[in-house]
Amino acid sequence: MKFRHDYYVYILLCTDESYYTGMTNNMDKRLEEHNQGLIEACYTFSRRPLVLKYCMRYQYVDDAIRREKQIKSWTRKKKKR
Repeated sequence: MKFRHDYYVYILLCTDESYYTGMTNNMDKRLEEHNQGLIEACYTFSRRPLVLKYCMRYQYVDDAIRREKQIKSWTRKKKKR
């Protein structure tokens, strides 16, 4: 059984010009967490401030996970587009 909810897959541009791809169920909160640097071990911690470059909403977690994996396999050049 699939449960409907809002899930977001996103790409952040870091200050070192690298890209971070993630998934969340609360985009505003997650972006704020990234930019506040709440988790020192997070990839984005030392690469702030961050710019949201892409965000797509999905109703099913399986679809969001699939998209996140797809984007993570992309080259830097493709993420930049």
